[in-house]
Amino acid sequence: QVQLAESGGGLVQAGGSLRLSCAASGRTFRNYGVTAWFRQAPGKEREFVANILWSGGVTNYAVSVKGRFTISRDNAKNTVYLQMNGLKPEDTAVYYCAADYSSGKYNAWGQGTQVTVSS
Repeated sequence: QVQLAESGGGLVQAGGSLRLSCAASGRTFRNYGVTAWFRQAPGKEREFVANILWSGGVTNYAVSVKGRFTISRDNAKNTVYLQMNGLKPEDTAVYYCAADYSSGKYNAWGQGTQVTVSS
């Protein structure tokens, strides 16, 4: 079983940038094929943000973040990143890292990191 730990959240003004990190322990991300970022704003359902395939590095993004956010991975550090530029107040949410995708869902989740964007 993999354990995931997010970091890098914080308070930033609109237009600013943050980089989130998701470090894996117990097993490597390579074992799971795909790693993703999700977010959940107050009073809303958790939504997909981006994912990356460990083999080949293919990435996918939600329409709302495409062109502003970049997901990447560091094999040596067993870490996945989410670079967030041009942040907007509507990006305010708790951001979660997820892995171990099977049977149509992710089975491993981190504890989340808060991102707050002020206008």
